Amino acid sequence: MTGTRAGSPPAGSPPTGSAPTGSTPTGPTPLGPLPVGPVPVGPVPVAPVPADLARRATADPLFRLVAYALEAAHGRPPAAVWSAPYAFHLGSPGLVAAAGWPVAAAAAPRTDGLVRLSSLGHPADSCDLPLTPDGPSPAAPAWAVRPYALLRALARAGYGRGGSDLHFQGSLTEAAGLATAEPADCAMALAVADVHTPAGTEPDRDGLARLLARALPDGDDALRRAVLFARPGQALQPDTGEEGRHVDFDPAASGRRLVLLAVRGEPADRAAELARAVARARRAGALSAWPPGRRPGRSVLVLLPASRLTAVRAAVAEDFRGRGRPVPRFLNITVAGAARREE
Repeated sequence: MTGTRAGSPPAGSPPTGSAPTGSTPTGPTPLGPLPVGPVPVGPVPVAPVPADLARRATADPLFRLVAYALEAAHGRPPAAVWSAPYAFHLGSPGLVAAAGWPVAAAAAPRTDGLVRLSSLGHPADSCDLPLTPDGPSPAAPAWAVRPYALLRALARAGYGRGGSDLHFQGSLTEAAGLATAEPADCAMALAVADVHTPAGTEPDRDGLARLLARALPDGDDALRRAVLFARPGQALQPDTGEEGRHVDFDPAASGRRLVLLAVRGEPADRAAELARAVARARRAGALSAWPPGRRPGRSVLVLLPASRLTAVRAAVAEDFRGRGRPVPRFLNITVAGAARREE
């Protein structure tokens, strides 16, 4: 884990194949049974993301990467790329916020009832699956089970009943300790809803939040609300109305820093090592620390004066290095805004 996002192919790198272009996809079809039997049309011709995002040197590397990867994996450009921030709980009960590190999803519509899923996190396990909104799910790689369940739920709601090509990728690994499922769920849902919604129409975020809560009840609904409705420099109390209530939470504005501290090593040792790291951080000037999720894990968020950041990092590193233990990783966190379409 480093302080930079995932890399991308060099500026101007060509895709592995050319892609058809054409009309913009129309909106979701009415709810009802899927057509039975073969469908004569497969991928829907799409216009690529504006200004060819995969080759635009000034675009964020992660967004270039997912656009390029979908084209490389499925032979055509995305019709939409969405980013969704990782999210975290605050030390105060009921408050959540978004971090300035995103998950990105690229999507293109189909009409033949097929979904094609890929991720750079699972390069050998891309899959093509028939989209069956009801009944038993087809066999799929373990990583694709959750995305497929989401696509089935979207199809039942009228989004993407004809199928989709979908690629997603995060900017952080699980070693960071931030929840990965919720931003990935939201990025995929927004991308698929977007390409099956009339052009110029924003996907219904509140409707998608309710759909995600029903389809994936094991997820953290508060974090999903942060992903969908967060504002820069603010925390969200998600259980107060459709978009929740926003309150100021901007460490940088008050001369403070928010960092994620993640320990390494064996799972059995993490709780003790994390407690020791927090103790050293507090002794060096940290103000508070708390887990980013609903349950303790491998990382904590640490709030500290900006002037003490170097001292805190040095104190923690010295203690772990002196005991021959892997030095914890530190990741700077900005309080970011909600998921958005990348143009």
